[in-house]
Amino acid sequence: MIPRAVTWAETHVGAVRRHNEDAYLCRPDLGLWAVADGAGGHQAGEVASGMIVAGLDRLEPGLTAAELLPQVRGVVNETHHALLHEASQRGPRAVIASTIAILILRDDHFACLWAGDSRVYLLRGGELTQLTRDHSLVQALVDEGRLTPEAAEHHPQANVITRAVGADDADLELDKVIGRIEPGDRFLLCSDGLSKTLPEAEIAALLGSPDGVPPPELLIAATLARKGNDNVTAVVVAV
Repeated sequence: MIPRAVTWAETHVGAVRRHNEDAYLCRPDLGLWAVADGAGGHQAGEVASGMIVAGLDRLEPGLTAAELLPQVRGVVNETHHALLHEASQRGPRAVIASTIAILILRDDHFACLWAGDSRVYLLRGGELTQLTRDHSLVQALVDEGRLTPEAAEHHPQANVITRAVGADDADLELDKVIGRIEPGDRFLLCSDGLSKTLPEAEIAALLGSPDGVPPPELLIAATLARKGNDNVTAVVVAV
């Protein structure tokens, strides 16, 4: 059974970019949501994120939970290899890649799958928890104890990711976390244009705002007010 949920979604090119290389998917009929953040330059990132979302959007309705998870993994891995092939046609140094963050809701459980630094957060009882863990250079340095989380936020290589769809020759591995859903839960899927601009306390406040304005509008407006220099996308799923 797919839990009853309300979904809001919005994407914006950002304060300085000319092209929006983010893409998102909302398939409440499947209990499936996703945010992809493309990379590669010359609009190649837009191609990558668009291919991932288009592939996921072709999944047939009516899939069981046991069928959905392997099909999602299969779509992302097929896209991974398609992007590697496309990049090889463009030259030896061409990169056409994208991060991906996916949320699946079925019965009384959630699952998050991801590669890169697009994130999924959970707001529960007023407390914000980051469910995903960035595949990034600075996160690796934090894990090794060579960098503090506070220093990582302002590190000059904060945008360097270590895993992405289309970025390596091997089969892509999506990390996964699972947990139980509780009534009132709010999930946020977002590109790093949001998470690297807004502090978590502000994300939590805006995500849980009861003023009737869709949370993605509030989150993106706050990001733009801080002169965020990247594309920004927010998908909010309220159980």
